[in-house]
Amino acid sequence: MNEQDLQERNFEADIEQWLLEKGGYTKGNQKTYDKERAIDMTTLISFLDTTQHKQWDRYVRKYGNKAESRLYQVFQENVVRYGLIYVLRNGIDDLGIKLKMYYFRPASELNEELMLKYRQNILQVTRQFAYSTQNRNTIDMVLSLNGIPVVALELKNQLKGQNIEDSREQWKNDRDPAELLFHFNTRILAYFGVDLYEAIMATELKKDKTYFMPFNQGSGGAGNVGGAGNPECEDPDDYATSYLWKRVLCRDMLLSILQRYISRQEEEKIKLVRDKHGKIKEKKETSVKIIFPRYHQLDVVEKLLADTETKGSGQNYLIQHSAGSGKSNSIAWLTYRLASLHDAAQQFIFNAVFVITDRRVLNSQLQTTILGFEHIEGLIETITDKDPSTKLRDVINEGAARIIICTLHRFPVIYQEVTSRSGKRYAIIVDEAHSSQSGKSAEKVKAALADTDEALREMAELEEKTEEELEKERDGMMEDLLAQGKHNNLSFYAFTATPKPKTLQTFGILTEKGKTPEDDKYRPFHVYSMLQAIEEGFIKDVLLQYTPYSVTYEIEKRIEQDPTYEETPATRAVKAFHDNHQHVINQKTEIMVEKFRAITLPAIKGQAKAMVVTSSRAHALRYFLQIKKYCEEKGYTDVHPMVAFSGKVKYGDTEYTETKLNSDGDLRISEERLPLYFASDMYNMLVVADKYQTGFDEPLLHTMFVDKKLKNVKAVQTLSRLNRAHKDKEDTYVLDFVNDPVSIQKAFEPFYTATELIRPVDVNGVYNFRNDMAQYHLWNPAEEEAIYKLASETKGDKSRLAKLSNAFKPIVARFEQLDEETRFKVRSLIKNFVRFYAYMAQVERTYDRSLYKTYIFCDLLYRLLPKTPHEKVDLNKQIQLINSRIEEGKTQRIVLEKGKGGLKGENVKGAGKPEENRDLLSNIIDKVNMMFKGNFSPADRVIVEAIYDKLTATATKKKLTKQAQNNDPKQFAESIFPEIFEKAAQKCYDESIGAFDRLFQNKELYNSIMTQMADLMYQNYRTEGDTLIFNPTRFKEKILPTIEREFAVYRMMPKSKEQIADDLVALIAARTTEDMDGANDVIQNAFNRLYCSPTAVPLVDKKQHFNTLVSRFEVFLKKVFYLKNHAEIVSTRPGQENMKATLADCIFQTPCLKRLKYSESEADRKFSDYLGKVKDWRNDNAHKAPTATEQECDTAINVLTSMYLYVVAFGIKKRDMDNSNIVAYGDIPFKETYPKAAAERGTDE
Repeated sequence: MNEQDLQERNFEADIEQWLLEKGGYTKGNQKTYDKERAIDMTTLISFLDTTQHKQWDRYVRKYGNKAESRLYQVFQENVVRYGLIYVLRNGIDDLGIKLKMYYFRPASELNEELMLKYRQNILQVTRQFAYSTQNRNTIDMVLSLNGIPVVALELKNQLKGQNIEDSREQWKNDRDPAELLFHFNTRILAYFGVDLYEAIMATELKKDKTYFMPFNQGSGGAGNVGGAGNPECEDPDDYATSYLWKRVLCRDMLLSILQRYISRQEEEKIKLVRDKHGKIKEKKETSVKIIFPRYHQLDVVEKLLADTETKGSGQNYLIQHSAGSGKSNSIAWLTYRLASLHDAAQQFIFNAVFVITDRRVLNSQLQTTILGFEHIEGLIETITDKDPSTKLRDVINEGAARIIICTLHRFPVIYQEVTSRSGKRYAIIVDEAHSSQSGKSAEKVKAALADTDEALREMAELEEKTEEELEKERDGMMEDLLAQGKHNNLSFYAFTATPKPKTLQTFGILTEKGKTPEDDKYRPFHVYSMLQAIEEGFIKDVLLQYTPYSVTYEIEKRIEQDPTYEETPATRAVKAFHDNHQHVINQKTEIMVEKFRAITLPAIKGQAKAMVVTSSRAHALRYFLQIKKYCEEKGYTDVHPMVAFSGKVKYGDTEYTETKLNSDGDLRISEERLPLYFASDMYNMLVVADKYQTGFDEPLLHTMFVDKKLKNVKAVQTLSRLNRAHKDKEDTYVLDFVNDPVSIQKAFEPFYTATELIRPVDVNGVYNFRNDMAQYHLWNPAEEEAIYKLASETKGDKSRLAKLSNAFKPIVARFEQLDEETRFKVRSLIKNFVRFYAYMAQVERTYDRSLYKTYIFCDLLYRLLPKTPHEKVDLNKQIQLINSRIEEGKTQRIVLEKGKGGLKGENVKGAGKPEENRDLLSNIIDKVNMMFKGNFSPADRVIVEAIYDKLTATATKKKLTKQAQNNDPKQFAESIFPEIFEKAAQKCYDESIGAFDRLFQNKELYNSIMTQMADLMYQNYRTEGDTLIFNPTRFKEKILPTIEREFAVYRMMPKSKEQIADDLVALIAARTTEDMDGANDVIQNAFNRLYCSPTAVPLVDKKQHFNTLVSRFEVFLKKVFYLKNHAEIVSTRPGQENMKATLADCIFQTPCLKRLKYSESEADRKFSDYLGKVKDWRNDNAHKAPTATEQECDTAINVLTSMYLYVVAFGIKKRDMDNSNIVAYGDIPFKETYPKAAAERGTDE
């Protein structure tokens, strides 16, 4: 190949040739271009003379030979004052002579004169555009409109070793923004970098601060699933980037962009600053930018318009655009275009365009965006929070407004007051469609706006009546029936990043018709995927750094009795006891604050912020208070938390509100002002409970601490609060105490590329529900008819409520006579019938009066039916936390698979009542301990719980107990348990428990769960039924020989051997703090088993009790320190001051142990060696006994017991233990019995 064929100029020539031959351009002339004034006045005057001859002739007569210079002067003054975009759209006015700088394409082609003038716009392409009087630099290509340069392109060719990155650097470094041609909004409005495969675009040159965004279709093609880049070109003779000049820069599209899309936007931000007196003041900062549509935005609007133009009104469209897609701007452009769209007969397709959101915040955001575009006053009406709903009614009835912006909840209030919609057509743009368009409010949008004339004709034909006869019968029922289903006068344009199955079925495209409705498939009309947004850099990948934490713990009964409870609420109560325990709150708070300081504070050049997501308002409150307390204790001054929750929360004797907690002195921060304050540099951490998890855009949000179960769309929406891009934001970080990578991956994958509905709901299911309800004979047709008549009576009957309640009374009484399981089934049927009827009404029109009456009847009845009461379980005084361990998992990137976007519709069969078993509290605790003692992920715990239920069935439990009693752990785990486990797991699989697919497909997971469960079950059943009451006198007798033998090396002792034994018993039982006292019974039980068992203790049990005492030795030392110093021990090591104490810290701060290291006495050396062994055992993660032989295990137990006794003998005096009934929890002393104090401090709302 000739090297000349590979030159960049050939790329230029090909683009130029297409623009000249097919793109509507002529060749530019550099000779008439004025570099100093950055304009071609010759071309501009030619355009004015051709299109506005009379005005230009008048202008020339007025200014004579100075007309050209005067024109430039006025043009430039207007451009400097208002910007080029404004001048292009509005022209100039010089002493009453109005001159247009270019002609728009008229909305209707009926005006031939305007169409002619539009065609007379002069578009020129100039290669190697020399623009400067200071140098000889040239731009590869410039496009001009009527002599005014508006678009510039730098072209690069990979075959010559350059690409768009070189064009980016060229624009940044080789083009001086001081040149008039490059002044912001003065001449060039869009700067492109283009190579053979990709394109980028900027709207302002600012040297190194110039921001270029990708201007590609996406690897799958525009509107299709794909990542960054462009698809392979279908035409082998064409360029991958040819869409840029063929679809964007061609004559009609560029003129359309200049007319309808490109805009100057002012963004006003309020910044909080402190003045020199320390007072907070608000400072307004205004930034100005040019918005040029990204390719997918241009593509979706143009495709929607083309389809609407072809098909007219009556269509539904689903647009799945990810966060970061610029959805608000896309909606704004679509709104204006639909409002002016004409059909083939040059008539408006729509009488008005409605923009509807389901939240006030979104409504305000969209109003700001839409009103920010140039528009004619009076054509847009906004219904704000301050407006009454009657304003919406009046706006619709008057019919003057072309664009109406409001929230969804306005329609149920006014739909009956809207006058005739006959002949009117409406476009309805819905934002966040996944959460707003399948319920009763959505029904009322149609009821208010649908033209029901066609539906009335269909109904008349079905009922074999005339339309006039039906008109006379028209009532509320008929209005609702006629409004159901799709209507030819309503077009819906539904935007969402996370469509639900109902959203897809209501608005999506039917791509595959199945044999039955359940086999149909639906997909969105247009897609801009999360994958593409991440790869193009418009949003951050929030799963790039995900750190799961495993939480393991053990609960113990603290009462002698063993009451029975309903298993489900009792299990929840046990878990809640742990989650709400102050020790656990403290543990997690320490982790979050330290991670925040290590990871968050340095990020985004020190501006980064974090969000703490909690499970309840009480949880949020306690975290907020503990974070402040922890930081105060540590002396941290760089953590500044806020809290967000609704309503009031009572904790202790104090009632708190969000505003009260966030306010400080004279500073009062209302709920509405919280986002403003959080965005300032005054705060950097936000603790939330069901607030700010959707629709909250804070680019500086970098880290999220999650302590709440998140599922499906909620997980995506919550974690996506971190995805907003910022110029200094390189990554994000998620720390999760509750969820695991598998569940988060499963939640995200349906929305990563495109979401497809693969098993829609058959709306005929409502008839099945009605037939199923009828089987219970809860009411008869006469009662249903009577209640319907009462419900549909006109408003104003003050006794209607009383009449309705009395009419329902016998039906509710019959319901209450049913057994509990039947009540559950019937209530579920009624609930599902009401839900699916409301959904069906969105999709289909049935004209079924009888079904409608049943719907109205059931909707009211469901509200009156009593729920199945669950036992209220309060276990705070009956259980205690033995230990709680939180371990950091591996920080990982959660990789999402492409093509996992299939969603299934809801199950129309309903669900049966879940089994409600009653069980002993001890058994419920065992089950929770089984799930949370092992190293199981949340997904694993579903499996563990189901298998545990099978294993604790009476026959299996007896077998396990017998085998555990008669075998050592190895025999149990390897020879006995696998068969029992397999049978239980197989039963679960056969019962279609979905999680078990994963268990049997993953051998490593199977073996891991089986091994851990074998160990835990063995420990549980080894001592099943073996109770041994602690007798202090007997224990002291048994321990005295050890004291005599081990301490014989000392000639003098601070205490007698009897006193040492007494003090050991007292010290183990002494009350200090709730965290430490959780080990009391465990230590006591281990010693009791080892020294007081009436029968020989098996080796395996000796090892278990040994491990218990090794692991609790640290807590024992902490208790001694607390009793002596009346404060909890903390680290004093350099760099770790005031951090949580380790075993090494405890030894260092226990004087009798610290001195052993330096003592030369033979007796002390003996105990120094003992202490060394204990440390070695404790530092072994498994805390295993040193050897397997009986003799060596007995020796190890003797060494360990001796160290407990040594600390009692030399480390604490009797008077230190005499005040141990004064318990300090937090900062509040309680002179109470331990259980009561613990219960008062360990509970949550």
